Amino acid sequence: MIFSSQKSQGITRRRFLTLGLGGLTGTLLADTLWYEPQAIKLENLSVPVAQFKKSLRLVQISDLHLNNFNRYFEKVAAKVNALQPDLIMLTGDYLEEERNIRGVLDFLKELKAKHGIYAVQGNWEYWSRLEGENLRRHFAGVGVKLLIDERADLEINGQSLSILGLDYPSSTDQLQRVQKGIDPQRFNLLLSHVPAFAHEQLHERIGLILSGHTHGGQVRLPFLPPFYLPRYSGRFISGLYHVSHHRIPLYVSRGVGTSVLPVRFLCRPEIGLIELTAQATNPAPSQS
Repeated sequence: MIFSSQKSQGITRRRFLTLGLGGLTGTLLADTLWYEPQAIKLENLSVPVAQFKKSLRLVQISDLHLNNFNRYFEKVAAKVNALQPDLIMLTGDYLEEERNIRGVLDFLKELKAKHGIYAVQGNWEYWSRLEGENLRRHFAGVGVKLLIDERADLEINGQSLSILGLDYPSSTDQLQRVQKGIDPQRFNLLLSHVPAFAHEQLHERIGLILSGHTHGGQVRLPFLPPFYLPRYSGRFISGLYHVSHHRIPLYVSRGVGTSVLPVRFLCRPEIGLIELTAQATNPAPSQS
């Protein structure tokens, strides 16, 4: 009887450990596959602009990788519109297959910004063979201006702003082309899908760079570098950095969607709210 009792306890203990491990695995899978990929988070950045007398509110959206315009993307659009942005900046990778363009356009039609929506292309636009003038026409049809190595000059509330759209993969020649004729009296905002490019060639009057591409690593473990970052990520993962000897702020978005695998872990998707402020405020700590 003693031997039988010990055996029964041993089986119970193993069963308990098995159930516990199964529960933990299930929780991690639910978090990775369902909760985190949809747990969109608002990230805030404040950038002081000496030329401005009134603040401007920008929203950055990056890396949709949209297959269809579902409830998640409806929620993203609603959150963006609730921020009442003056401008919306889109930093590439909207789709992975050409057939998904209809869903992307349905999403973009929902976005509202007082002074316009501006975009650059990412690598997936080229890989899906929906890029350049073809994509420009699609975007123009829903009120989005696609910038392909070109600049858009805006006057908002008596304040001068230029948006420079640097096309993928952001080569030195492309950067020099888009910076040609830059006006130092304006606030110059550079959009580049990839964060790693020839920063030493940046014009000193670039006031801010917005990028995406990295997904923040998408799957992270504490205290460890990302398992994978795509080409042209460099040392940049997510958040605020300063680049070139001019110490130009570069903000890297974790993006809205997922790529390759529909998973995220310790790396929630994000909407970026960037305040170009008239008052002298300090930006978030740099990771440079």
